[in-house]
Amino acid sequence: MAQVFPFSAWLAPAQLAERIATLPYDVMNRQEAAAMAGSNPLSFLRVTRSEIELPDSVEAYDAQVYERAAANWGEFRREHLRQDSAPAFYVYSLLMQGRRQTGLVAAASVQDYDQDIVRKHERTRQEKEDDRTRHISSIRAQTGAVFLTYKDSASIDEIVNLSMQSEPLFDFCAEDGISHSGWRVPAEHTQALQEAFAQVPLLYIAD
Repeated sequence: MAQVFPFSAWLAPAQLAERIATLPYDVMNRQEAAAMAGSNPLSFLRVTRSEIELPDSVEAYDAQVYERAAANWGEFRREHLRQDSAPAFYVYSLLMQGRRQTGLVAAASVQDYDQDIVRKHERTRQEKEDDRTRHISSIRAQTGAVFLTYKDSASIDEIVNLSMQSEPLFDFCAEDGISHSGWRVPAEHTQALQEAFAQVPLLYIAD
């Protein structure tokens, strides 16, 4: 059985979501990240790739990078984001060239990972693991999702589809033409969603 848990997400106001949202931290090099952030003070790359605000002579894994990330994260929390008042599950959907990909945003279980209920698909580089561990420890937040897949579940699909009938938390089209939308799963479905995942035998790390 797989365990998933609701959590209190930090959310961007709908009108700022497009300016804050960024690509995953590891799909670009330092120069590309700096160019993407450009003159946008709200780019979340200032948290996930904070070395872009430091001289090129500062190595990506230098302590200054994590200190800057923590400072920038603190500013984002104070000035631009708000934390949900109660733990929740969320639905995230991408639309590209008429094809939609939809997923559930949730906290997964470290115990499930240790017990191989969450299955690994590749070996990871130690320095990359250490970097993200230091980043999480420094800012005291998880800023990058782990993509998991699971066997089809009609019960889960039903709750996801019901959640998407409400007003989205955000809905915007990025510069690359991909549309991003997100919803909060109504609280009355929290227990049913956890029970549905309890019937899922395995989760698989996809990325």
